[in-house]
Amino acid sequence: MKGKVVKTLTLMAFLILLLIAMGSLHPAGKPVNTEMDDYFIRNGQVQTGSNNIVSSVVFDYRGFDTLGEATVLFGAALGVFVLFGRNAR
Repeated sequence: MKGKVVKTLTLMAFLILLLIAMGSLHPAGKPVNTEMDDYFIRNGQVQTGSNNIVSSVVFDYRGFDTLGEATVLFGAALGVFVLFGRNAR
């Protein structure tokens, strides 16, 4: 009986903390600061030569970050191939 009470109280405490944490989150779709967005919209085409703002941000402004993400993805795919490809032979 005591274990059941402890589990129930722990679950209730977790749910209360979760609700408090969710209440402090910023609402989705309402940007906190739009200065950077405005900068990319105003200067993106001139600085990058791309008509697509999303492509210019991903490949020009965040190029090294995108390269890092691609490297991690390639490493993970290579790891899966090495692990599962060994049994196929």
